[in-house]
Amino acid sequence: MAIGSSIRAVASRQVLADHVYDELMVALVDGRLEADEPLNIDALARSMEISQTPIREALARLESTGLVVRAALKGYRVAPLFSVDEVRELMEARALLEPENAFRACTANSESLISELAQSIDDLRNSPKDPSTGTIKPYWEADERFHRLIAEGAENRFLLSAYTALGGHVQRFRLFGGLGVSDADHAIAEHATILDAFTAGDAAAARWQMAAHIEGVKQRAIADKTQLS
Repeated sequence: MAIGSSIRAVASRQVLADHVYDELMVALVDGRLEADEPLNIDALARSMEISQTPIREALARLESTGLVVRAALKGYRVAPLFSVDEVRELMEARALLEPENAFRACTANSESLISELAQSIDDLRNSPKDPSTGTIKPYWEADERFHRLIAEGAENRFLLSAYTALGGHVQRFRLFGGLGVSDADHAIAEHATILDAFTAGDAAAARWQMAAHIEGVKQRAIADKTQLS
């Protein structure tokens, strides 16, 4: 195979794997994939009308986030919902990472970043919060985009990799299941205070407001999980 053809084949496979990853993430967010549900690679390949290779690659990526688990001779399954202790540990990890991302990103003082953060907050406000009025995918995507923009704005590839590996947003949204977003008003208000710090160019305030936001999410997630148990 010519080098050019090989590169195109790899690129095409990666696009397919990204598509599968996104589709499965949305199914996890919307509650269509339930805890402990088996994920049959052959069945997924048939339903998506693609080969098994991008399915395997997407599932391996999801496994690294803890959203799916794999057992020898049994294949992949949707991971159980986090326990209260696991929710607490996840949010404590985010609390170590994301305030630092906010401090670094704010220090960089990018006007384009501020504009994109403002747009993500507008998208949050205008997205469905209740599955009965439409999928909550746009809300989840806007929420994740806000945090990812800040992680990327920190301009440190290892911090970004650590942020990505946590998969914190989907773990949080899995608690909503088909019930809808329970804390939208709180989250939007907290995002707005972080944006205010960025707009003012106050990196210390950006760090503090992000820490307060993560703590708020933590307490609300624990309350949601306790209610579901």
